Amino acid sequence: MSSVSTADRELVITRTFEAPCELVWLAMTDPRHVVEWWGPRGFTTTIQEMNLVPGGVWDHVMHGPDGTDYPNHSIFREIAPPHRLVFDNAGGAEGGPHVDFESTWTFEPLGAGRKTKVIIRMLFPTKAKRDTVVEFYGALEGGEQTLERLSEHLPKMAESYREVTIVRTIDAPRALVFQA
Repeated sequence: MSSVSTADRELVITRTFEAPCELVWLAMTDPRHVVEWWGPRGFTTTIQEMNLVPGGVWDHVMHGPDGTDYPNHSIFREIAPPHRLVFDNAGGAEGGPHVDFESTWTFEPLGAGRKTKVIIRMLFPTKAKRDTVVEFYGALEGGEQTLERLSEHLPKMAESYREVTIVRTIDAPRALVFQA
């Protein structure tokens, strides 16, 4: 069986976060959080729809600091919480080159679940399309800045999503405690 390399059509960005997978997953899949960090520095994002089901639509517009809008239309293909998210994305700057690619986000737990390694793999139909995204849109730097913004947002989220475990030892038979 022959394997065809896609390396010349891919962009891969990796970052490790000081947060558990479940929290990083929530930051990526909850529109209330996505709008707080999505896009390079200076960008804001408006989400028209984010339906996180296979076949569901994610329509959003990234607003650049210079006023340029970047409409995006994505279709979710695979959703495996909290470890894998795959979607097809199409978009680009108004008046700029159109781009389309498959985006795969992988969330790997590290450090006894206290850290998460995120791997973003964007697969383009051709090397030329990948190169356009890198050269015209600055996708590598933009991707790094986007993940930097996510790293800044996660501690804010963690304050709201702290897990508290209360343990108490009761000197009584288990059946009696359960009945009570």
